[in-house]
Formats: sequence, C-alpha cells, structure tokens
Amino acid sequence: MSKKVVIVGGTSGIGLATAHRLEKDGMDVVIAGRNEQRLAAALAELGSGATGQRVDARDEADLERLFAEVGPIDHLVVTVTGPSGTTPFREIDLAQLQAHYSGKLMAHTATMQAALPHLSAGGSVTLVSAASAGGAMPTTAALAAINAGVEAMVPVLAVELAPLRVNAVSPGVIDTDWWSFLPEDARAGVFDSIATATPAGRVGTADDVADAIEFLVGNTFTTGIVIRVDGGARLGTPG
Repeated sequence: MSKKVVIVGGTSGIGLATAHRLEKDGMDVVIAGRNEQRLAAALAELGSGATGQRVDARDEADLERLFAEVGPIDHLVVTVTGPSGTTPFREIDLAQLQAHYSGKLMAHTATMQAALPHLSAGGSVTLVSAASAGGAMPTTAALAAINAGVEAMVPVLAVELAPLRVNAVSPGVIDTDWWSFLPEDARAGVFDSIATATPAGRVGTADDVADAIEFLVGNTFTTGIVIRVDGGARLGTPG
C-alpha cells in the first residue's frame, strides 16, 4: 500500500520540487497552499498520484478541516514561509515581526498540531527553516529569530513525539520565488556574489533541498536533526 504524504506549502519552490520527488518514489502526494492558481498549476505539473487542497496554514480551523478531509497520513512536510525580503534591525516594526511569526513559526506549529491525530506513529514530520538561523547575516534578525524557533522545536519534538520522527532542512540561498522582492538584475548580482563566497560555487536550487527532504522522509533511523543545505556557506570564503 502506498504511503501518503501531505506537503503544506507544496504548490511552488521547495515544496513543489519535493512533491515531484516523492510522487516518483510511489507515494500518494497531497499538496496544499493558499493560492488557488498556484495549486492548479502545480497539479498540472504533477502526475495522477498527486491531489491538492487549498489551505491557509495560519488558520487553525482550516488546517483541521484539511487533515480531516485527507484522512490518515504517513508523512508531513511543511515548507510554508512568511514575507520575503530582509530588513535592517532598526527598521523592523512589530507588524513586520508579527507577519514573519504568523507566516512561518505559527504556521509550522499549527500545521503539526492539526496533523498529529492523523499521522502514523511510525511516520515523519519534516520542517523547513533557513540558514538565517544562526547565520549572523546583517538585516536578517527577524528571519533569524523565526527560523531559529523552528529549528529549536526539532530535537524537543523528536523526543516528545517518538516514535514519530521529526527533522528539518535548513536551506541557504536558493533560487526560488522567495527572492522576487529584488529586481532581476539585482537578484543576479546577489546570487553571483554569494556563489563566489560559497565553497559549492553556486546558489542552490529547490531540487537540492528536495533531495534532503526526500532522505529525511525515507530514512527511518534519522530523527531530531537539522540538515544544512547551504553549499558550505557557513564554512567561509573558499581560498
């Protein structure tokens, strides 16, 4: 019998790349997201093994409806995120901080809570944080606080919810729509600069991150860890 995975935030970027991989692995894939147009486009890309649901991961009642309709599941992947862009610390206001909190940390937490009654005890939860957590990068204080919160839950929940496995992936700079807040030429300049300073010599792709998620979903002896998928960015400039 096929395993069932729900990917909340699975309509684009890392989530959609993960959906492609897990569908090819023979899983029944359910993608969920807020944007109906993106949902329809994503389902058009995927095969017959995928279905979709519209959901707002910031809404507890909507999440409970989603998982009640989907029924028993084996795996949960959460890739939802808050607003894109970075802000100098002196310019962050409480409304921005609340948007980051509700869009990611609260959304990850609420999604897990809603999914738990429907998750197989021997299944898994995989979260997606970001390299801003502990990265000491100027203008990313809000992102760092939120993503560090996501990562801090992982070892706690791996013990508290065992035998359910709980892990996370922490991507570095990944070429996805998250960077659309920058004009195309500025984005290219940022990517070139980061690639030069990264041992891997390039920025990442959504598929790079999906590869790590696929491992965490499938490996039944791995729990309580955060996998860094950042091209070695934390190691410093090569040469």
